Amino acid sequence: MARLIALAGGVAVALALAAMPVAAHEHPSGITDLVSPALVRVEAVSHVEITLLDHVGELQHVERSDDIPFGQGTGTVVSPDGTIVALRRLAVNPDDVAVYAANKIFAEHHDVKIPADYEKHKLSDDVLNRHLQACYPPKSATATCIIEVTTEITAFPNVSPASAEGFKVKCIKAGPDPDSPAVLVPVTPVAGGVGMPTAPLADKVPDQEGAPTNVAGFLGRPGPTVAHTVAIAHLSKGGAAGESGRPFADPEKKVDEPVKLGGLADKGLVGAPVIGDKDGHVIGLLVGGGKDGKMIGVREITGILAAAKVVPRRGAIDTAFEAALTRYHTKYYTEAAPGFQRVLELYPGNVVAAALLKTSLAKRGGPEDQGTRKAASRPSGSTPLWPFILAAGILFIAAAGGAYLLWRRRTPEKPTELPQPLAAGPSFDDGANQTVAVRRSQPFQVVPQQQQVMTAPDPGVKYCTSCGMRLGPAHRFCGYCGHPIET
Repeated sequence: MARLIALAGGVAVALALAAMPVAAHEHPSGITDLVSPALVRVEAVSHVEITLLDHVGELQHVERSDDIPFGQGTGTVVSPDGTIVALRRLAVNPDDVAVYAANKIFAEHHDVKIPADYEKHKLSDDVLNRHLQACYPPKSATATCIIEVTTEITAFPNVSPASAEGFKVKCIKAGPDPDSPAVLVPVTPVAGGVGMPTAPLADKVPDQEGAPTNVAGFLGRPGPTVAHTVAIAHLSKGGAAGESGRPFADPEKKVDEPVKLGGLADKGLVGAPVIGDKDGHVIGLLVGGGKDGKMIGVREITGILAAAKVVPRRGAIDTAFEAALTRYHTKYYTEAAPGFQRVLELYPGNVVAAALLKTSLAKRGGPEDQGTRKAASRPSGSTPLWPFILAAGILFIAAAGGAYLLWRRRTPEKPTELPQPLAAGPSFDDGANQTVAVRRSQPFQVVPQQQQVMTAPDPGVKYCTSCGMRLGPAHRFCGYCGHPIET
């Protein structure tokens, strides 16, 4: 019986599942939407304050300040507090800007020809040359120049309206090479209770040759006319990318991808996240330039984060955004719209969420909306009622049959009642064990019925003519009803 009940239950569950619509969907592949809100434009400037002590003629102090841009590229936010992963070249100036400032101020003040570059030069005039050499770093007791260099790094988030000021960040850890990863943190805490959108990091770089990827970043400062750029690329053969970088290669050889990505890196896409096509997670950063665009892998990223004692994590904005994205990319636009609205409540400037909300509202309730299509097709027979009725009937029959068989098994049959023994008589021997004497039941005697003999009534007996009551010989009235007796 247990098997019958289990079989009936399995059939009912199968029918119910077949009749119900799909309630969950896997996140689609081949998209950059998970990462795009976390993109930032990184611009680095070396600020130089220099004072020239002119001892050649009359003692003069000549002061100059200069801002020398040295890095422009893309960074990726990996924590709601605004922590950014970028490249060392976007955070640390490889050139000695103090030499540049000395050449520039000396040439302007003494009106001599000195290139405005990062090399130390010599002059034919011995006095000026001695003063120029004393102006170059490192600083000494007889230095003719006092130089102070600071680095200012600004991150411009992917928001609308665009942030004209951005927010200042500083480098807390960087690798040894210009194309090594670096960790940047905000100088002041990021405003907002939930922080900023973040990008998810992959566990490893795909090993297979020709694995499709997307590279997303900025070719300029974000604004009304500058949106993030997405380029399609494919990984060349090799294992996990090392410090030297893993090359790109088009498996169909239609595009020279190293040249294409190298050109984009020179225009500002350097440091941009390389996004895996499988789940939309970051697998590396774009490095190189010129005719050789490459990628450093996610192991280098997680390594520098660990060295900086930073743990990448996702926030409340990301949870709400990913849930809305799942509905959007599976074309459940009616359900996606409230999700994107929630994201914009948490982070009002989210450009990607705003754009997807606009599309969701435009397609909500339309022919492409899967939620509307299923709701409209349900009454016409796509989800009929008979499977549920059939399943309920099967379960009812199975339960009733099981209950009946269980009742039959547990109810004992009544045994045939035997004749009760007669009471035992007195014991004939006081010392002997008492025994019960059972008499044979006597057969019933059939007594023949006596035949009634009809006799004539006694003429001396009188009866009341009103009620029929028998009267005595001396009665003048009926003792029952009081009727007078006729004489």
